[in-house]
Amino acid sequence: MIFCFLSRAVQLASASSLPGRQLCSASTNKPVLTLFTKKPCPLCDEAKEALEPYKRRFILQEVDITLPENSAWYHKYKHDIPVFHLNGRFLMKHHVDIQKFEDQLTKLEMHNDENH
Repeated sequence: MIFCFLSRAVQLASASSLPGRQLCSASTNKPVLTLFTKKPCPLCDEAKEALEPYKRRFILQEVDITLPENSAWYHKYKHDIPVFHLNGRFLMKHHVDIQKFEDQLTKLEMHNDENH
């Protein structure tokens, strides 16, 4: 069995090229929620708080858009953070839409259950 050992540096480095890419073994079957952020970002902090009750159901991957290797994301999202992608697909921006998030997360979980 392979376990997930993710440091923040690995998450940020991995996220720069392939957001939503599974960072852990397939055995976890958890969706990857990518947060495009920068420091400081009070709205991002609020968004992470809103997602706290769901944290066991997904892997959070943060992408600091101010890092040089993330310049494409900076140009795309500099006025829109927080921005979230779920498994590499745009999900929401500016704030957390809990209902939308819950619906999409449940859909992915059901799909994973059907395939295993």
